[in-house]
Amino acid sequence: MLKASEIRDMDAGQIKDKIVELKKQLFNLRFQNNVGQLANTANLSSVRKDIARLYTISKEMNIKIS
Repeated sequence: MLKASEIRDMDAGQIKDKIVELKKQLFNLRFQNNVGQLANTANLSSVRKDIARLYTISKEMNIKIS
């Protein structure tokens, strides 16, 4: 789970890379869940929340720059 302070230390490129990485991870988790191989379904919500947190802080950074 990413902390907001860790995300704020990243630059815009790192945030975009992390979003792409987490989206791939979310896809794989959803696939495993549908197949029945996923043991801990809490990982799905955790990854979704991390993606939302990254988007939120990214928007905050864009507003501050403007």
